[in-house]
Amino acid sequence: MRVVIAEDSAILRAGLAQLLTLRGHEVSAQVADAAAAIAAVRECESDGVPDAVVMDIRLPPTFTDEGIRAALELRAAYPKLGVLVFSQYIEARFAARLLEHGASGFGYLLKDRVADVSEFVDALGRVAAGGTALDPEIVTAMLNANVDRALASLTPREYEVLGLMAEGRSNAAIGRALVVSDGAVEKHIGNVFSKLGLEPGADEHRRVVAVLRYLERR
Repeated sequence: MRVVIAEDSAILRAGLAQLLTLRGHEVSAQVADAAAAIAAVRECESDGVPDAVVMDIRLPPTFTDEGIRAALELRAAYPKLGVLVFSQYIEARFAARLLEHGASGFGYLLKDRVADVSEFVDALGRVAAGGTALDPEIVTAMLNANVDRALASLTPREYEVLGLMAEGRSNAAIGRALVVSDGAVEKHIGNVFSKLGLEPGADEHRRVVAVLRYLERR
């Protein structure tokens, strides 16, 4: 496995390179910023694109999203290049940006949650082979972010209806409280279900799930 490492911490960068080399892998380049990572991958083209790049998110010069932007640029140019984001931060929005281009060959691990070296190397190997490696906390954060966006998409009236649902009111009681017809209430509830991504099925189940999502964000 041939790997490029992009990490601004010199100690961590050297440590990653050493542990990969000791396990028989080739570290094609060790760099401290995103621009250098892109350049390093391109320089390897004559011998074949590396199998994967290990990329921190917050890299020089601004320490914001340089790593993600570089990863997106590299994946666009080299679709089979594995990208393993290795960060101390949970950045659900950045993970979502990468996953928009497909989960194949993508990983996101938290530095302080990797239990041992073998776990990291195994995850990197899966990513390089086209698989996926996501820390459970990243998955949870992404799911929560999706719920937040869905709730934010509700109209004020739909959100009001959901709030009354959370109080345990029936459709008829909601209609009386809002002074609207039962049909209007059913339409609003249908919109709530749709925007929250609750597929048609047992309405009671969908009602419970919708209410739980509402209460979790209160």
